[in-house]
Order: sequence, then structure tokens, then C-alpha cells
Amino acid sequence: MAGVITASEPSWISAFTGLSPRQFGKLVTVLRREGADVVRRGRPWSLPLEDRALLVATWGAYRVVI
Repeated sequence: MAGVITASEPSWISAFTGLSPRQFGKLVTVLRREGADVVRRGRPWSLPLEDRALLVATWGAYRVVI
């Protein structure tokens, strides 16, 4: 889908978070290792872990600027 920010496009990662794709990959690996992708009770996530991490990292990067 055009116009949607996704972690599958490496150019979005550095543009919105300030992280390199390699750094972002390490972040996702740590999150996965810590259990962030485990299925829990309640409504399941419709976004993959990579896209959820990109949303939070983008929010954090812009929050620091503001």
C-alpha cells in the first residue's frame, strides 16, 4: 500500500527514527528475545513486531525533537 510507513522498506527506518536498518534490526532482535512478540490474552496485534517497533521508535524520535 502506497504511503504507509513500514519496516519492510529500509529507507523509512532511517528517515523516521534516525537508526540505521542494522541498528533497527538489532532492536527488533532484542525485543523478540525479551518476549515482545509472544501471543498474550486479548485482541491480537494486526501489525508485525517490526512495524510496531518502528511506530514506537518514530514516536520517541519526534517526541525528543518537540
